[in-house]
Amino acid sequence: MADQADVRRIALALPETREAEDHFGFSVTNKGKQKGFAWAWNERVEPKKPRVPRPTVVAVRVANQSEKELLLASDTEKFFTEAHYNGFPAVLVRLPAIDVDELAELIIDAWRSQAPRALVQSYDERRA
Repeated sequence: MADQADVRRIALALPETREAEDHFGFSVTNKGKQKGFAWAWNERVEPKKPRVPRPTVVAVRVANQSEKELLLASDTEKFFTEAHYNGFPAVLVRLPAIDVDELAELIIDAWRSQAPRALVQSYDERRA
């Protein structure tokens, strides 16, 4: 079972990662822009009302729609999506349903999908 503290620890251990100042979210700089790779899901609780951050669910970037579909099909207890994310390469992850090692793999892959190639290569070389 994972929680937001695990998300924060894993994300901030990745090179050049920043935590947002105004919400629970993590990004990496690529070509001068912050590219988000993990953030708290904001749920629409009431129609026409603002979305509400849900601390037990995070959105995580994936490489492409194929990867998204594979994850969604692999385990509906852990992964889901909503209309807001249709066509967008991210899955929603229920933190209580996922173990920390699997969460780490997802977050690292999300970071890889957003980080500059040279930074990913340097990271991989250090880990080898």
